[in-house]
Amino acid sequence: MADDVLPDPFRLRVAKAFCGVLKSIAPSNGYRLDFSDFTDDAGRPAERVFRGRTIYGENDPLPMLSVLEDPRSRDPNNASGSVLAGNQWRLLIQGFVPDDKMHPLDPAYIASAEVVSALAKAKKVKDYNFLGLGNVGPCVTGISIGEPVHRPPDDEVSAVAYFLVPVTLTLAENLETPFA
Repeated sequence: MADDVLPDPFRLRVAKAFCGVLKSIAPSNGYRLDFSDFTDDAGRPAERVFRGRTIYGENDPLPMLSVLEDPRSRDPNNASGSVLAGNQWRLLIQGFVPDDKMHPLDPAYIASAEVVSALAKAKKVKDYNFLGLGNVGPCVTGISIGEPVHRPPDDEVSAVAYFLVPVTLTLAENLETPFA
């Protein structure tokens, strides 16, 4: 068993699959912007979609996305004490875009529209196999996409224009077996 690698917990698998949807936003898939992985100028693999990252610098690529958990409190859906739960997992997609000096929010509107479009396409699946994680056992049973919010650069939150898209994933999970 020492050579066996434990699987990722269910929520991490969901987060990775969710980011995979966002990384599919690329000109090769009919989009204007490119959020796919790339090779940087030094020849190293690099990403434009991050999980849980909140601090960025001048050397980070634009455009880029970060997937964060919504910090607002939420009520548990398993008040019965059952280990089987249907939970609402609220995420925020924060996107940063290059500046447009005359109309700072224009690139943010384009980027958020492409993010929403990619997520809407992920919703159109048969047999409730959202994000390709299956429909038996722990799975994602629904995706709700909220209204994007767009903000100009302000040097407090961001030196470039950005947007936030709230997304709620409905998860069917067994609390006793998060690695299943």
